[in-house]
Amino acid sequence: MGVFTQRGIKVEHNKNTAGMRALRMDRCESVALPMKQHIGAACVPCAEPGDYVLAGQLVGKAEAPVSAPIHASISGTVQKPETIRLPDGEDVQAVVIKSDGKMERIEACPPQVDSPEAFMQAVRDSGLAGLGGAGFPAHAKLRGAAGKANILLVNAAECEPYITADHREALDNGEDVIDGIRHICKWLGIKEAVVGIEDNKPDAIAHMRTLCKQNTPPELQIKTGVLPSRYPQGAEKMFIRSLTGRAVPLGNLPQDAGVLSMNVGSVAFLGRYMRTGVPLISRTVTVDGGAAPRPMNVRVPIGIRLRELCAFCGIEQPPAKILLGGPMMGAAAPDLDAILCKCNNAVLLFDQEQAAYKPEAACIRCGACLRGCPMRLQPFRLEQAYDARDAQALQELYAEACIECGCCSYVCPAGRSLVQSIRMGKRLLKAKEAGNKNG
Repeated sequence: MGVFTQRGIKVEHNKNTAGMRALRMDRCESVALPMKQHIGAACVPCAEPGDYVLAGQLVGKAEAPVSAPIHASISGTVQKPETIRLPDGEDVQAVVIKSDGKMERIEACPPQVDSPEAFMQAVRDSGLAGLGGAGFPAHAKLRGAAGKANILLVNAAECEPYITADHREALDNGEDVIDGIRHICKWLGIKEAVVGIEDNKPDAIAHMRTLCKQNTPPELQIKTGVLPSRYPQGAEKMFIRSLTGRAVPLGNLPQDAGVLSMNVGSVAFLGRYMRTGVPLISRTVTVDGGAAPRPMNVRVPIGIRLRELCAFCGIEQPPAKILLGGPMMGAAAPDLDAILCKCNNAVLLFDQEQAAYKPEAACIRCGACLRGCPMRLQPFRLEQAYDARDAQALQELYAEACIECGCCSYVCPAGRSLVQSIRMGKRLLKAKEAGNKNG
């Protein structure tokens, strides 16, 4: 159990913004920068109320090994700190900056890198956390892969409906992707890299293939891999299996299979950072949905509130539902006062029809969730185990192998909230493990 298959499901692509370059949004009234925008430990604020800061200036120090520093995304004056509730329910302190309207930046210069250790430090200083959504600090991922990975996989699959931020990154900043690949492979001693793209993005495939042919040095093989458009093709384990045939067993990391997998936006950012020294202060997001009359891609300062983004996009009517991320794995936001963090690649604004829930009925034992699960799990039995609070059954059914892709809930004709039950079951297991350790 827990070995990845090519099951998955077919979903409507709805890539309405695939042909749209990202518009840059530099002006906003304020930003709120949570001191935790990544997996790991929160940062320590290093800016006081009343301080004047420039875009790119450090405002949150990363003192733990698994953490990523936070930089001001606009210029302005630091306000009284706020407490921000993250989508997972955790409350963290945020540095609030009121814009001066100038968007002045620090004087940045390319990092001086002459060794693998200097490269790791430069990546850490950049503030990069995985831009594909997971949010793992990039320097920690690179350190873990050093000496183990013999291939770099660049994830541009973008299998979630609506989202086209990665598609545009490959099309508009392909040279940065190649530069990022070169730096990563040079300092980690990797000789092969593959950019994986789903076959519903033929323009990005053609563009990256041309760049790979033109820019591949003799000591490095860079190529483009074409993947079938099947959700969740972009999920790390499925992505690795599709491109390399290697399986990452339950409880292991990609590096244990000799693979370093990174999002295309993360790799492109590293290419730019090594050239400019400008830290991670903005990102591209897709704004779409039935409540968005003009879907678009927007390059936004990190930490802006959704209310300002919606105004920029010409959205006047409040949406019935807000998702940060895609419709399959995104997190619901309570209102337009929510903020955009490093890991948010989309804002979906649904109207009443899109937001309506399917009426929930009893499980009819049709097996649709079994056939759709890419991890070969038994979602309906996992739901039963959670409802019974049966930790032993959850463990025996490999609840921890669930990647929370939402395939089971999507295909269920009874409208069962299967993935939510499994997610809560995983939390139940963690709580029990913590209790056993403390007891």
